[in-house]
Amino acid sequence: MKRLTLLLLGLALGVSATASAQGLTMQMSNGWSFSFGGNVNAFWVFTKQTNSGPTNSSVRTGLLPAFATFEARGKEAGLNLAVHIGFAPQINTGGAHDHFGPDAAGAQIDMRQVYLTIGFKDGGQILAGRELGLFSRQNILNDMTLFGVGAVGIGATFTQGRGTTLGRIAYGYLYPNFVSQITYSTKPGQAQLSIGLFEPSVFGDHTYTITKIPRVEAEFTYNQKSGKNNFMFWLGGLWQSTSNAPSGGSTVSSFGGTAGIKAGLSDLSVVVNGYIGKGVGTGLLFGGGETVVGDTLSKSDGGYAQLMYKVGPKTNVGASWGFSRLKFQDVVATQFTSTTLGIYHQWTKSLKLVFEGTREQEGIGSGAPAQIDISGGFMLFF
Repeated sequence: MKRLTLLLLGLALGVSATASAQGLTMQMSNGWSFSFGGNVNAFWVFTKQTNSGPTNSSVRTGLLPAFATFEARGKEAGLNLAVHIGFAPQINTGGAHDHFGPDAAGAQIDMRQVYLTIGFKDGGQILAGRELGLFSRQNILNDMTLFGVGAVGIGATFTQGRGTTLGRIAYGYLYPNFVSQITYSTKPGQAQLSIGLFEPSVFGDHTYTITKIPRVEAEFTYNQKSGKNNFMFWLGGLWQSTSNAPSGGSTVSSFGGTAGIKAGLSDLSVVVNGYIGKGVGTGLLFGGGETVVGDTLSKSDGGYAQLMYKVGPKTNVGASWGFSRLKFQDVVATQFTSTTLGIYHQWTKSLKLVFEGTREQEGIGSGAPAQIDISGGFMLFF
């Protein structure tokens, strides 16, 4: 039915259409092309809190939501032009039925991507619109739990399937968010630099809510290949100025830095990365905990290490450990740690079968709340 519908759409527009398991592309009569692709995933997740805590089962979306992406590309006056729109719904019902009630909000339409790109002859590109932020994006894109569940989060708010799972968000990196931006990137190659102006964020603890100038984010990546081995290194940073009053009052500067390396050594893949921050919170970027007292900013740090090994032509096994901390006046206020083991099997060209087990903990010491998460499910790309 999907192919038939798109074919009829193509005929109505006067274009030719071809469909495949990895998306559909139609060449339009005006020289532009239109493509459609995405994924749908579904996981059964069982959680058990330690120390006689509650258990819960849910059928839900994993860390990566479902995606339906539409893109149109054309060339005019020597410029490579494109528009991209990405819907990111979830299958979650959160204990509710149909799509009603706040607990089922994740099952409604989630418009994460709306942007245009302008490509120049030298290979550089401007991206303008809403897309994943630069700071910390390589940390999440190289996380093996992006294709699974990872950490779920402790407590009914998380385990009842309200929204995507956490993966390693707050357990090894800060979530970069899909945010409005104007970003310039140099030509893709061994080295690439991206820098952009971003819609600034108010502090999640509501102490600083005046944002007079854009936030600046930047990312540098370097790729190197040698025979069967390949290496990738990245650096990222952000700066934002935020005030607590329209005039007068206090103005503070938030900083963040991240770095990482990924090495592919034949059948073994190794990822190690970390981040530091001041006045950026923990978990969700600018999601709370940015200030301590007055204009004193909190400090954040964290990172994760990951090993993936190819045990067969289509199967990889992985293990990762990570942590995130928030410090008030150099004293640890919150700490989240998790360990994940996973099996990732490419069942067909488009279909992935995933099994994971995670132990997550909030706090320090044996008495801190902890939870076991066991999951299994499917991810189908089209």
